[in-house]
Amino acid sequence: MIVGVLTGGGDCPGLNAAIRATVRGLVADEHDAVGIRDGWRGLAQGALLPLTRRAVAGILPRGGTILGTSGYDPFREEGALEATLERCSALGLGGVVAIGGEGTMGIAHRLHVEHAFPVVGVPKTIDNDLAGTDVTIGFDTAVHVCTEAIDRLHSTAESHNRVMVVEVMGRHTGWIAAASGIAGGADVILVPEEPRAIEDACDHIRRRHDDGKDFSIVVVAEGYSLTRRSGEQDELVVQDVDAYGFARLGGIGRVVADEITRLTGFQSRVTVLGHVQRGGTPTARDRLLATRLGLKAAELASSGTWGRMAASRGGEIVDVSLEEAIATRKGVPPEWIRGGRVVA
Repeated sequence: MIVGVLTGGGDCPGLNAAIRATVRGLVADEHDAVGIRDGWRGLAQGALLPLTRRAVAGILPRGGTILGTSGYDPFREEGALEATLERCSALGLGGVVAIGGEGTMGIAHRLHVEHAFPVVGVPKTIDNDLAGTDVTIGFDTAVHVCTEAIDRLHSTAESHNRVMVVEVMGRHTGWIAAASGIAGGADVILVPEEPRAIEDACDHIRRRHDDGKDFSIVVVAEGYSLTRRSGEQDELVVQDVDAYGFARLGGIGRVVADEITRLTGFQSRVTVLGHVQRGGTPTARDRLLATRLGLKAAELASSGTWGRMAASRGGEIVDVSLEEAIATRKGVPPEWIRGGRVVA
């Protein structure tokens, strides 16, 4: 059997490790693997490359993806769905392993349910918001990068008696903000799940100053809506809109910093980490997770167990239905949010 492998959506550290493990697992089961370039677009256009054990040698520690990636959706492009199904048949693919986040898994699920498309999913997203799995590829590395940045900002914040606002990724959920904020000792953490009133955040910063702490670190997820005690909530800060009408967020850090300065009089500075969170070599934890998930995906494909997603549950690697994986968005638990406020 020939099995295609693709990476869709945003890039993240650990993708190459997942590709490598999937290919080696398929080869061990005496199947052939081919890479599909640039996500689902490559399948619709027939852009493939051979994937052998030699082809994936040495890619384990590399960031990004050797296959390229995109947010291409065959259900939203004219003629793309038909082309995708026809190409899969014409190329003799017995199935596809799709490595991606919510969007990629959603496409995989629709293809499987509506067109009996043979597909297996592997969960990756730095946002860690996919249901059905405890953790996704890329999350640990993103948290490590953000935590290191927060550590570095502590010294300059203390030296200048400033409030440093760190904006991190997290469109709908605040996993990166919560995890890196707690790990980095942030004084205020603002997440979309429970938007904290900006007045409450400022009160906490004032109390720190009254106690002799003349600096503060604020971590805010890009999907946080500026909220006031009155219940009034601002719209999300949007940079632009993509071809499919999805908003690209960014800029809430500046809004929060300006409000802190206005309400407290303290100098505030903003650091937007942006795509640096996606880049660089994956942590050991992400490499291990990606390898285990990739091997599970190869196992599912080899046995013809389609419509499933490899997942991490309680430290074990299992498989769940694609339907379960996208049924809901996994948000930061309330105990994480409360914990972040207690230790601040």
